[in-house]
Amino acid sequence: MKLGIATPVVTNVAGAPLTWEQNASIEDIGRVAEADRLGYHHLTCSEHIGIPSTEAGRRGSRYWDPLATLGYVSARTRQIRLVTMTLVLGYHHPLAIVKRYGTLDHVSRGRVILGVGVGSLKEEFDLLQAPFDDRGARGDDALRALRAALPSNEPVYEGEFYSFGGLTVDPCALQAHVPIWVGGRTRRSLRRAVTLADGWCPFNVSVETSREWLRAHDLPAGFEVVLPAERPLDPVREPELTRETLAAMAAAGTTTVSARFTHHSLEHYLEQIHALAELHAPDGGPHLAA
Repeated sequence: MKLGIATPVVTNVAGAPLTWEQNASIEDIGRVAEADRLGYHHLTCSEHIGIPSTEAGRRGSRYWDPLATLGYVSARTRQIRLVTMTLVLGYHHPLAIVKRYGTLDHVSRGRVILGVGVGSLKEEFDLLQAPFDDRGARGDDALRALRAALPSNEPVYEGEFYSFGGLTVDPCALQAHVPIWVGGRTRRSLRRAVTLADGWCPFNVSVETSREWLRAHDLPAGFEVVLPAERPLDPVREPELTRETLAAMAAAGTTTVSARFTHHSLEHYLEQIHALAELHAPDGGPHLAA
């Protein structure tokens, strides 16, 4: 089981209050990115343009732009993967995603993973004048269009909502196959992931619920199940509980943990990522990621 990091500072996950992160800088994110040399699999950055005030307490209100953030992180790192967890498909034309994140794939030397979802905030769709009611079908078509277009400078696709051809997109992705993970909170998101993507990265779905839903599917080889721990990890003070949590997640089918930590300062956060790396490494060494 691989370990990733739900990057601090860039979002207040599920409305969690910000402490030291409130006034943290991009340089602080760069220090967190030292997880790269500890062997962590990925760092994340999510996307929202504007959160309705009524939702801020439940979803959080801070969302740094993933393209700008991950572009900076790519320059501070060498091997850690850069994950959009998640982009809302309905906010972008597929070719806009190909151009922007294909460029990031070149900048990072092939380390992009696209975490995507169909979205659920109607107010945000309305703000962007994006269709809401058929977002599921549009999202499915966008996934097919992305798969056709990401590796090609001359993409061709004919679908229900998106069609293109006869144009050049340069750069497209560097990777021949950019991994795509589907987020969401429903069984439908898992079906979408199994059918059209390479992994599932749900939000607010318990480990036990995930285990139950996964049993209903014949998962493709190499399919990623990316889950957060249900409570922040504290490997410094609670190493045994952390081991038990990770073991339970692995037993439930998790292939990659997107870790959140108990932390009260940047130095404490860095101590936690070092402690988890040491705790999880099978030989006591720093290398965690496959």
